[in-house]
Amino acid sequence: MFKLTVYDRETITPLRSLMTNIGSVVAALFVISIVFLLCGVNPVYAIGKIFAGSFGSMYGFKETVTKAIPLILTGAGLTLAFRAKFWNIGAEGQILMGALMGTWVGLTWGSVLPSFLLIPLMFVAGFLGGALLGLIPAILKIKFSINEVISTLMLNYICAELITMLIVGPWKGNTRFGFPGTNNLSEAALLSVIPGSRIHYGTLMLAIVAVVILSIIVYRTRFGYEVRVIGENSEAGKYAGIDFFRTTLVIMVISGGLAGIAGIGELAGIHHYLGYPASISSGYGFTAIIVAWLAKLNPMYVLVSALFFAGILVGGDAIQISLGLPGATVQIVNGILLVFLIMGDYFLKHRVVVGFSNREHLTK
Repeated sequence: MFKLTVYDRETITPLRSLMTNIGSVVAALFVISIVFLLCGVNPVYAIGKIFAGSFGSMYGFKETVTKAIPLILTGAGLTLAFRAKFWNIGAEGQILMGALMGTWVGLTWGSVLPSFLLIPLMFVAGFLGGALLGLIPAILKIKFSINEVISTLMLNYICAELITMLIVGPWKGNTRFGFPGTNNLSEAALLSVIPGSRIHYGTLMLAIVAVVILSIIVYRTRFGYEVRVIGENSEAGKYAGIDFFRTTLVIMVISGGLAGIAGIGELAGIHHYLGYPASISSGYGFTAIIVAWLAKLNPMYVLVSALFFAGILVGGDAIQISLGLPGATVQIVNGILLVFLIMGDYFLKHRVVVGFSNREHLTK
């Protein structure tokens, strides 16, 4: 009978890591092709349409960059959390909390403060909102051993319902003609965009700076070393004197805070008012999980993987229109990609040997 033996790989070369990523994406595209066939669509045409819709025209490329901004910020923060094996599944809620805090600042002081003071204040408020939501599951895990996957996931729904309650209740704007949502932010609270696009370049610059700083932190600082040690062996880290509680709190402040900044970008750069949660963040917090995995938890690689998945989001909108496919198609594509990336990561770190076992030997 077959016998599977799993060994840990002692060395993982950059080339092997790259080829594993490519192989995972190719295998995922094969399965995605089967899904398109089951929908009665030519998979080659559909996949080509996705990338043509996102990178094949200037309009598509500008939209891709626009959607990449929140993915860069959120994905970069998740690389830090995941490196420490803190499974932050709450980035969606942290984006929403950042947008909520930014709305409060914008509506409260929008008519009082000038733009050069108001916008930085909104970004600070957004960072603090996302960071606060990140601190809650960190404290629950360290102090009460509550699984962070459950707590971060549930906080997503709490934030979404909190925003829904506000926009149909006390924050409902009198200029919305009865529809849920706040009043529009003042001109002073709006982010400037590149002419002819929706690219709010201030947030884009913040995203690039955040990626560079995180890369330096992870690979060039003592804190980054502590993060990597905690992720590889938390018990060894505690034995070495690493303050597990402090380090975890800082990790989640950064991870949640960056997602909160992404929420400010969507609020002040795209929508200009707080509406339904699904309109503020169309699943960016969950897509950023895949972005972080494709980047191999390297903040610098997030720039490329975020652009790739932003292209899938934009191209997914294109195939909904041209091929009449449901909106869930994009989520299916993202889910398949995540599954194969996780599988690829497993086989990158482990070697599986298939052999035959002697049945007589087993009976003895």
